[in-house]
Amino acid sequence: MLNTRKQQLDAFNRLLDIMDDLREKCPWDKKQTLESLRHLTIEETYELADAILENDLPEVKKELGDLLLHIVFYAKIGSEKKAFDIADVANSISDKLIHRHPHIYGDVKVENEEDVKRNWEQLKLKEGKKSVLEGVPKSLPALVKASRIQEKVAGVGFDWEEPHQVWEKVQEELNELNEEIKKGDKENTEKEFGDVLFSMINYARFIDVNPENALEKTNKKFINRFQYLEEAAKKSGKELSGMSLVEMDIFWEESKKYFK
Repeated sequence: MLNTRKQQLDAFNRLLDIMDDLREKCPWDKKQTLESLRHLTIEETYELADAILENDLPEVKKELGDLLLHIVFYAKIGSEKKAFDIADVANSISDKLIHRHPHIYGDVKVENEEDVKRNWEQLKLKEGKKSVLEGVPKSLPALVKASRIQEKVAGVGFDWEEPHQVWEKVQEELNELNEEIKKGDKENTEKEFGDVLFSMINYARFIDVNPENALEKTNKKFINRFQYLEEAAKKSGKELSGMSLVEMDIFWEESKKYFK
């Protein structure tokens, strides 16, 4: 049974009170700064991402709590610096959401999700952004960054029209990569390999696949299968380093059936 709005607010107030206590009384919490928390926040975000991919809802709840603590922690530090507090944080995002959703809080008409995305990017430019790409964090992992770049420029109309056009571009980039590999030019091979990845990520968007999720699921699948292989080899009294590829492939095929 879900909590009422009052229970939700009471729970949030409880967390704020606990944060006040920790900041005042706990030696570790008293020492933390915006900078010292940064890498921990990144770690917590990845832990949440893992729980989501595993569809582990109890773990998602736990990791959301960890992230919420970090938000409250940053706001507490901000209040100590007399820069902002948790109310400023909440009001700031509320104001932005209202401004960026004129189809809900204004008289703008939209037909679909794509209209909403285009309006969002146009509004950001009107707010003073010089480029639609300003909102892409520099420190994002390259695969995620490529995906966000493509989403951003598509939001202002710089995009392919049909999926088959993007797939043709993938094929073109693969051919160019193959040519550079044949030439043995390492520098150009790297460039063309990057172009292949970029075009594949673009194609993923057109077929409604999140490339980061897809790759991570494949990573997890490979890890499970390889660890099965390791365990099967151990049970048979063998070391992987002493096995042939043919022998390992037997256990590998078993693992695919096991995890199917």
